[in-house]
Amino acid sequence: MSKEHVRISRRGLLGSAIAVAAVAVTGGPATAAAPLRTGAARPDGGGQVPAVWREFTRAPFTHPQIPYVGRAGHRGGAARFPRRPVVADVRAYGAVADDGTTDCAPAINRAIAAAGRAGGGTVLIPPGTFRIDGLIRIGHSNVVLRGAGSDRTKLYATKNLTELIGVYGSRYGGDKSSWSWAGGLIWLAPTARWDSLVAAVKAKAWPFEGWTGNKRDEWETLTTVAPATRGSWSVTVADPRPLKPGRLVLLRLADDAGHTLLEHMSGGGPGPESYYWDDKTKLTSYVPYEWPVRIARVRGRKVTLERPLPLDLRPEWDPRLTTHVEPLTGSGVEGLTLEAIETPQSPHLLDKGYNGVVLQCAYDCWVDDVTVRHVDNGFGLVAASACTLRRTRVAGRGSHHPYFCREGSHDNLVEDFTIEQRTVPAPPNTQLHGINVEGLSSYNVWSRGDLRMGTFDSHRGLPFANVRTDITVNNDGRHGGDASAGPLFGARFTHWNIRVTNGRAGLMKIDGLAPYSATVGLNEVTEFDQIDVPDFTGDLHSRLELYGTTDVVRPRNLHEAQRDL
Repeated sequence: MSKEHVRISRRGLLGSAIAVAAVAVTGGPATAAAPLRTGAARPDGGGQVPAVWREFTRAPFTHPQIPYVGRAGHRGGAARFPRRPVVADVRAYGAVADDGTTDCAPAINRAIAAAGRAGGGTVLIPPGTFRIDGLIRIGHSNVVLRGAGSDRTKLYATKNLTELIGVYGSRYGGDKSSWSWAGGLIWLAPTARWDSLVAAVKAKAWPFEGWTGNKRDEWETLTTVAPATRGSWSVTVADPRPLKPGRLVLLRLADDAGHTLLEHMSGGGPGPESYYWDDKTKLTSYVPYEWPVRIARVRGRKVTLERPLPLDLRPEWDPRLTTHVEPLTGSGVEGLTLEAIETPQSPHLLDKGYNGVVLQCAYDCWVDDVTVRHVDNGFGLVAASACTLRRTRVAGRGSHHPYFCREGSHDNLVEDFTIEQRTVPAPPNTQLHGINVEGLSSYNVWSRGDLRMGTFDSHRGLPFANVRTDITVNNDGRHGGDASAGPLFGARFTHWNIRVTNGRAGLMKIDGLAPYSATVGLNEVTEFDQIDVPDFTGDLHSRLELYGTTDVVRPRNLHEAQRDL
């Protein structure tokens, strides 16, 4: 890494990190000549800096246990979202507030389509309650749907996705409903991609849902890439001519017959090498690993990316930059509540699709100040990357997946989020998960959360390098995942400053489950209810620091501290 790439030296990075930690611990600056002592507490007991944080500041992009997530979210975690000019008001297209009978979905969608034809802009929904008998689609880039605030603008949804689109079975067989983990009554996805997904569902040709189409065949090679190491900001390509700054590309990594890519995602070593991968057919269906990223700079054959490499690039994995389906970028939903008609929660995996807000094949998009109520599934990231969910809330009768992150979703940020306690008891044969991540999803962050029910769910599928930080959780949910989906965790999962109110260890204290992981600043917990055994044998190379403490670890929020570097 050079100054030319990120304009910061390793010495400067370390000095900044020390300063950030110092302010967090002492309330004042520290100097390089007098660094903070690892584990030292303030005289008033205000905090302690764990050894693993000091190690991280010396190697932030290549640390073995903690991932670098300092650029997670929309535009690298930008504090503000764009304020696009208003181009439409839904009332001008026929939407009527508070009459309880007018289906306003067509009017809202007409206003959104007009904004799309105009090249983008904001569509306003004024205060009031607007009945919708259909789903709301945002399919063009740079379109923002904005209400007057989640406490002032409500969309009242009367139908589910099974009624609106049809039965959606699972590509893995059985009688499961894919509406249990896909689709939203507010659905952000590029128009062509959405059309192809719906056509496949109606034809009962259950699709893949990601960046390369229903059969994962809609891509072309732009250039092959030379070997490189995880954490590098630049790569060397064979042909730079198709690349230019600002272009969104896919980094594509295939696996080899020995599954060395999956082993690498798990941290490598004897445990992953001895793991039996061949019968994990659901997991292997997620490969190749597809990572969307923008090009920051092209200098000859040297290409700089907007984020550091998430994995090594090795010849046996055929690394290349490719095309993808047309993305949705720069779009958002703000300031509203989506409330579904209240129905009993469906039996497990048979959801009808009273779902909330889903971002799919979306990049640099966002959701801000949005509440969903009485939904089967709340907020979804499906093959979505570099998106931010901020000030979101799941409320009402109880949800199967309040938050789900799947199908290769990367570099997303979910912050200031709440899962409220359910308003009615859970019916028999239902499930509650919480904040879910699965399907090779990586480098995602959940920050500053309040889970009044649920858990830190993994549905297997080897999610890796994800962070949960500064979260309070009443840990009463259960994780899911088929055995064919493989391990619960890959490498570099980090739980940092987690407050478990009911003392249950499962999926909170992960030093005995997740390879090359870090559990830092967790209050004392015990095992009960669902108890898991590690997927990998031998030494997991995990870290456990400041266990048995509450709000002592400094920095308090791992994502914010990394962003401030």
